[in-house]
Amino acid sequence: MAARIITPSSIKSDEPFEVRILIQHAMETGYRLDMMGTLIAKNVIKNLTVTFLDAVVFKASLGTGIAANPSLQFWMRAPQNGLLKLSWEDDLGVMGQAEKLLEVK
Repeated sequence: MAARIITPSSIKSDEPFEVRILIQHAMETGYRLDMMGTLIAKNVIKNLTVTFLDAVVFKASLGTGIAANPSLQFWMRAPQNGLLKLSWEDDLGVMGQAEKLLEVK
């Protein structure tokens, strides 16, 4: 699974800015049928956590109401340069992660 973390090109110290996350994931609800009429097993991202400087800045529990390839956004502040880390786990236990270095001015 691939993911993108999108932030402004210029981040000022301690000023709020928007973070957008795009995760490539099928997000199967467990209600669809395949071509043979068999139910496709539920498989959604159940836990998502974003940390910055080892502190949790965003956390979400997702469910079947979220579309495939989920896009999420939140606001945060960054007092200094650091690594923004995104990690998630789906119903099958598959884990994913993405990182982005934030350069604060």
